[in-house]
Amino acid sequence: MLPTGYPYNLARLKVQWKTFVKRGVLSASELDPAIARSWLRCQQAGLDPTAIPNPSRYRTEELDYQRQNCFELLAIARPLMEDIYQFSGRSKMIVYLTDHNLHIIDMLGDPDLSGVLSETGLSEGTCLSEESIGTNAAALALAEGGPAQVVGPEHFFGVWHFITDTAAPIYAPEGEVKGMIGVITLERYSQPHTLGLVMAISRAIENQFQADAALAQAHHHLAALNASLQAMRQGFILLDLKGTVTHINASAGEILGISPRTATGRPLSSLVQIPPELEESLNQRSPMKGKEITFVQGNTRHPAIVAVDILKEGLSQTGFVLVLNRVDEARELARTIMGARAHFTLDDISGWNPRMQQVIRYARAIARCDAPVLLVGEAGTGKGLFAQAIHNASHYAEGPFVAVDCASIPRELIAYELFGREKDSGVIQPGKFELAHGGTIFLQNIESLPLNFQAALLGVMDLKQVIRLGGTTPIPIKVRIIAASNVDLREEVRQKRFREDLYYRLRALTLTIPPLRERGKDIVFLATQIVEQHARRRGKQIVITPRALAALEAYRWPGNVRELENVLEWAVQMVEGNELDIVHLPEEVRRAARGSSDESVPTLLEMERQAILRAGLACQGNVTEMARVLGIGRTTLWRKMRAFGLKPETFKSAQIAH
Repeated sequence: MLPTGYPYNLARLKVQWKTFVKRGVLSASELDPAIARSWLRCQQAGLDPTAIPNPSRYRTEELDYQRQNCFELLAIARPLMEDIYQFSGRSKMIVYLTDHNLHIIDMLGDPDLSGVLSETGLSEGTCLSEESIGTNAAALALAEGGPAQVVGPEHFFGVWHFITDTAAPIYAPEGEVKGMIGVITLERYSQPHTLGLVMAISRAIENQFQADAALAQAHHHLAALNASLQAMRQGFILLDLKGTVTHINASAGEILGISPRTATGRPLSSLVQIPPELEESLNQRSPMKGKEITFVQGNTRHPAIVAVDILKEGLSQTGFVLVLNRVDEARELARTIMGARAHFTLDDISGWNPRMQQVIRYARAIARCDAPVLLVGEAGTGKGLFAQAIHNASHYAEGPFVAVDCASIPRELIAYELFGREKDSGVIQPGKFELAHGGTIFLQNIESLPLNFQAALLGVMDLKQVIRLGGTTPIPIKVRIIAASNVDLREEVRQKRFREDLYYRLRALTLTIPPLRERGKDIVFLATQIVEQHARRRGKQIVITPRALAALEAYRWPGNVRELENVLEWAVQMVEGNELDIVHLPEEVRRAARGSSDESVPTLLEMERQAILRAGLACQGNVTEMARVLGIGRTTLWRKMRAFGLKPETFKSAQIAH
């Protein structure tokens, strides 16, 4: 049934179907023409409408393989499918996605309805072509070239007269059909609005495909630009309007005697003493023609010929580009920087606490080894910081540093992400292990890696090679593995959720990072550093009052250092004078200083809101990590955040009203 079919007469539809089944007679005036054409095709195919259908379907291995082939479609469509089901109020609804061959590759929704459909042959892997299951919305949409809805008795097979099926095609930017997005409900819930819903979702998926194609092209141009900048003999430094380095090529690093790897994200004034001529140009936001000036770094002088130009977007100034040329004899071109880089070193990790000092010393020792490293600690304790620091202290430092969050990658895409892929067209998409060759791969939340891929990881560690999906040639790799976990892996092994052999391969060099609440006066030390850093960026001098320091020490910091950084960044923004006092801190931190004896008992809703706020601050708005910390599902967290009026962007900009 197409949009012109409402309101429909269920009794008449049943009569039409029975008449066609018994006598093969169709009423062109009462039956939708598209349905009539479909019934005739099904009849010519020899299908028996009164029988129990036996649809064709993918075998398990075929379904897994096809999901890998459709990983882009799955990655885009799955969140939208979850939204459809969530916004429906979890009613009797099934949302499904097919590949271009009309096989269902993903399905979610009401478990009871899913069970009934499975008994009739509709489940993941089922082919929805007319030759397989007769008249249905997906097949009709493919045949008619547009969205379709099939209501109750309009289905060719009588076994599916209790449902209404709605589907719309998904087109790739090149024009071919990528698949179908569909919704199945009980017939009594039929409504024309469902057709508009699937049309909107298919358009959203198509728009995302177009955006991804545009982004891939932009990344290609950016990579070409970066390679060009790195290959140039001239030095290039890009600054934002505050003087922070956003990009610096190798030649500029050589001229100024600084490391491009650690310079990005830092103010240029913190790296070298800026000459007066250059400082005047930056302050006045005016171009400067090439001048011979001298940068000073400690007792070392670095002469260079420097020109300044203004970066603009439309009429707005966005930053500066500095072009540096050597004054002394030319040096050899530095190697072009390839791949991801780690910016932190062990010298960047601060702490006076004896236990923390011991952890740093141990990190320096294990950095010199080649064996895998296991980082253990609560969320926000700085495992990622230690991973980067260990990499930079090892002999892999000149290689790339590639971080992979095992918890954020869908199960069907893990093999592609880690091992790469070779398409039939000859296009090669390298995996993370290949990208990390000659450097370090950091596997965050290693406990989330499925058991079969844990076995594959062991194979990579033993053989030191990978084989891309769709490929046959082993690719040798030299990679240092650093893994991290927030959970007790020994318990995961006991529960058969983590391989024992992989655990013992990783645990030889284990670094346990203490939570912030166990680091004593380090809280004061870190708080002072963080406030000074953020105040300097605002051009201010801010001190923390004793009352505020006492509150910071009293609070237990469930989000650890990450939460401390976010809380103080927000607090610095609230300070109007030169003192950060207890009034600038969130309520839960102030309450820790007062004690809870005189506090009223908060409602469960308020406790739930505060828990989400604290998780948001600690995880910087990363919804997947927030859901893991809170121990709830990602969809449930989205629903609760909407109820409290919270968005991920709110946490990232630290604008939460505590």
